[in-house]
Amino acid sequence: MGSILDSKFGFGSPFSCSSHSRAIITFGLNALYGRHNVQRSVWTGKWNSTNAYDFLKYTISKGYQVESWEFGNELSGHGTGARVDAKLYGKDVTELKSILRKLYRAPLSQPLLLAPGGFFDQQWYTQLLQTSGHGVVSALTHHIYNLGGGDDVHLMRKIVDPKYLDRAEDTYRDMQLTLQRHGTWASAWVSESGGVFNNGRLMVSNTFMNSIWYLDQLGMASKYNTKVFCRQTLIGGNYGLLDTQTFIPNPDYYSALLWHRLMGKGVLSVDINAPRKVRAYAHCSKQQQGITLLLINLSNSTGYNVTLQNDINVSLEKQTNLRRHSSFTHGLRRAVSWLGRKPSSRDAAAKREEYHLAAKDGDHQSRTMLLNGVPLELADDGSIPALDPVTAAVSSPVYLAPTSIAFVVLPKFEAKACS
Repeated sequence: MGSILDSKFGFGSPFSCSSHSRAIITFGLNALYGRHNVQRSVWTGKWNSTNAYDFLKYTISKGYQVESWEFGNELSGHGTGARVDAKLYGKDVTELKSILRKLYRAPLSQPLLLAPGGFFDQQWYTQLLQTSGHGVVSALTHHIYNLGGGDDVHLMRKIVDPKYLDRAEDTYRDMQLTLQRHGTWASAWVSESGGVFNNGRLMVSNTFMNSIWYLDQLGMASKYNTKVFCRQTLIGGNYGLLDTQTFIPNPDYYSALLWHRLMGKGVLSVDINAPRKVRAYAHCSKQQQGITLLLINLSNSTGYNVTLQNDINVSLEKQTNLRRHSSFTHGLRRAVSWLGRKPSSRDAAAKREEYHLAAKDGDHQSRTMLLNGVPLELADDGSIPALDPVTAAVSSPVYLAPTSIAFVVLPKFEAKACS
């Protein structure tokens, strides 16, 4: 029977590869199997679980480690080509949970159950939770393609438009409220996001400009307690982190790597009194004390001098062609403190680390990103370049150049949430 299943499913190599690469596997299951189309995009009828049952049993027999199983793909709300009623979906999710409990007998060995892997519709998601009940769904998953289609000629403008970027915040906020009211046992995941659907857009999705959208989304999603953000894709389409032909990293690969290395799990509140073109997010630093700020400048003509003050305010001086000047306050309220003491000479001598990201030659559609002025390019042996910061005195200003991104690590700033 093993040889028949090997031929039937044909998934030996990817699963085997994952054990060597330490990849965490989430696998999607067909939620339309056994149903029938009744009108336009509406599908009804009971889900046929036999195929899923056989496949799960097969992966267990092979010892493949699957961290989570996701039920369905873009069938929620109005769906994408097909949709299923939330009550029906909830009953089928419950059946899948029963299968997982039967096949993974030890409770601690049971993979997570994710659903529905679609576009967020608050009423539909609420009904799914109410029908499936407590503890069935481990995480509510949704997709984010807030920039629209790959054929949109206005994508570059959208990426640097704060009003447009802020629209996604409603989705994250409503998802958080839905879980607080109806599914406190579950968490929120973005199980697919590439910014631009239909494979992304060539010379936008694979360039420096897309990192502005990408890092802003990571910061925004984290603010609303999103636990996992899955990028579409590692390889494939114009939005891949790696080039589909050469496997050379695109700018977003390095952005993701810096986020992974610097931003810890603790998310801090940031209150901003600043032009909307400046975006800011703060996390506990990863694997060290202090906090890390993510600063994004959407303006293509205005740079800012960011001065970190002892009262935890951040003063920004605007510079346009080195002629115009103004200032405003950017507060990290309740997040960071010097614990009520005045800064000592030791504090004044403290250093911070800065990682400034910009486009090569000022071309925002460049596929080469600069880190502190140095092009991020693979070494001759194919290894990833060193992602080294520059250091500066904590009391000195941080210059945030036009259309640029900066990670700023402040090891001496203390936040109660990070202790």
